[in-house]
Amino acid sequence: MSYTLNEAAKATGKSKTTIHRALKSGKISAVKRDNGAYAIEPAELHRVFPPVPAERNEERSKQNDVEHLHNDQGMLRIQLETIERERERERQQLQETISDLREDRDRWRQQATALLEDKRPRGFWKKLFSN
Repeated sequence: MSYTLNEAAKATGKSKTTIHRALKSGKISAVKRDNGAYAIEPAELHRVFPPVPAERNEERSKQNDVEHLHNDQGMLRIQLETIERERERERQQLQETISDLREDRDRWRQQATALLEDKRPRGFWKKLFSN
């Protein structure tokens, strides 16, 4: 079973660039497949670069996972803050709209009340016998 460039980098703890440079310089031999990917034999790879213990690969993987989580949390925190600012702006707009509608309602109520009140002057006898 041969390694790809990415698998070879993981197996040795080196970067893909380092493995690629070794291939180009002839330190490591590999077969280039039709799709352009390298097929690197493990014996040939580990002749130049010793294998990394599995624990170290797992540790590096866990460290990368933790870094990705921190990056994801940072992005989520920024998105949450943006959403909170937008919601606060919307809340303020709604409060202003509610306030404007209440003022309009009160003015309409006053106008309706004024129209319903009888503003005509009453005669002497009507004033005397009403209420």
